[in-house]
Amino acid sequence: MMDEDAYISTFLDDAVTIIRKIDQGQIKKMSEILQDVRNNGGRLFILGVGGGAGNASHAVNDFRKIAGIESYAPTDNVSELTARVNDDGWETVFESWLKGSRLTAKDCIFVFSVGGGNAEKNVSVNLVNALRYAKETGAKVIGVVGRDGGYTAKVADACVIIPTVNEKTVTPQTEAFQAVVWHLIVSSPALQKFEMKWESTK
Repeated sequence: MMDEDAYISTFLDDAVTIIRKIDQGQIKKMSEILQDVRNNGGRLFILGVGGGAGNASHAVNDFRKIAGIESYAPTDNVSELTARVNDDGWETVFESWLKGSRLTAKDCIFVFSVGGGNAEKNVSVNLVNALRYAKETGAKVIGVVGRDGGYTAKVADACVIIPTVNEKTVTPQTEAFQAVVWHLIVSSPALQKFEMKWESTK
């Protein structure tokens, strides 16, 4: 069993390796899509479950407050989310929420997920159904995921796949780097619209 010092060192070394391997071209494509969404008056819907839901909530704040993009996370509305789960089921909860929001081709879906959804394995089918609906409407799909075989990576217009460096830490590294990627995007010259608090404090 690895001791704590060795684990800390390995985890941080793996993070450095991940940073060096991330596809910067996909980040740029995501940024360009989000610029188009903002310029065309579209909305950003951020989907995630578990840690991805927490990241979605944080990212909504940043895209609204820093980048000036109208953004929402279905998981922030607990009453509607649980009502839809109770009445219609977990597998369609995001799809029905997006239908209620009248998703259009001007809008964009942003997925935070480790696996990205897999209907055949019955994993995160709610994401799969939401993305199928998004593609039907012509909405753009982007994501930050930890596996290249998931549904998000297959159908996305741009997707950052967090490289697997250590099979034992795929989830924590993926969820950590989701935050790195969206913070990079909202603070980039192309997307940042409003000054951030600590950067504006002299």
